Amino acid sequence: MLIVDLVQSIVDGLLFGATYALIGIGFTLVFGVMHKINMAYAAASVGAAYAALRLIALIGGPAWASLLIAAAAGGVFGLIIYWLCFRFIPLSNPLATLMSTVGMFLLAEEIIVHTTDGMPQNYPVVVRGILDMGEFMIRGDLVFVFVCALLAMVVLLYLLYRTKLGIATRAVSQQPVAAQLVGIRLNHINALTFIVTGMLGGFAGALIGSAVGLLSPLLVIPLTIKGLIVTVIGGLGSIPGAIIAGLLVGMAENVFQYFRGVTERDIYVMLLLFVFLVFRPGGIFSNTVKRD
Repeated sequence: MLIVDLVQSIVDGLLFGATYALIGIGFTLVFGVMHKINMAYAAASVGAAYAALRLIALIGGPAWASLLIAAAAGGVFGLIIYWLCFRFIPLSNPLATLMSTVGMFLLAEEIIVHTTDGMPQNYPVVVRGILDMGEFMIRGDLVFVFVCALLAMVVLLYLLYRTKLGIATRAVSQQPVAAQLVGIRLNHINALTFIVTGMLGGFAGALIGSAVGLLSPLLVIPLTIKGLIVTVIGGLGSIPGAIIAGLLVGMAENVFQYFRGVTERDIYVMLLLFVFLVFRPGGIFSNTVKRD
């Protein structure tokens, strides 16, 4: 039974880890394009999921509509963060943009707490049921979350590598001065980057709410931490690394929870981050560091 339960934990962790991958991609894409960290990203993602919940409660609609509404709200919030925290702040001062997003993170968290009275709220579950596979039982909601996250990643990769917008985005990431010389508008690309990552974040927030069955204001800080861990383990600016790291963190979190309980799991996830910082500080696909 130990092996069966362990494999069950690994599978559940991998499926849920797809949401961490989406959050990590959001951090990674902004850093890859602007070489800046958006600390308010996860807070905006949770805020978008709450906005979708409020709108569904107000006008009604199927549960799956919350995913699309959250994605749209996330895009709007991403654009707002760009305009307030990046657009008019000199990019030559990285500390100023970092602290502005920290301030936005605190503001967004307070808004979420005050509008929800600090209480968790039930979130519409899109898919219910269990997939019976003999000794293994796979939750249908986790399979749905994984498939949706995978589709979102495929759409993003297609956008980045098969469209003119993606080519322009990668040009800005690699050579911003040369990109300007050929007529690419940096502010336009930066704003679109925040919209796209905001949509990913809102979508991920709604997927998490759907998988757990509720949404809590207390999710903001843990999701920010997990997103940063995924970004560091995957490698700053590496989208494939963020995808693999998100799945790895989700799996590790579930396995540690199985062996040590929910109260200690985050300690071991932090330990995993420490191991990567020591041996592969450049990310999961970087070369092993040689020390004197």
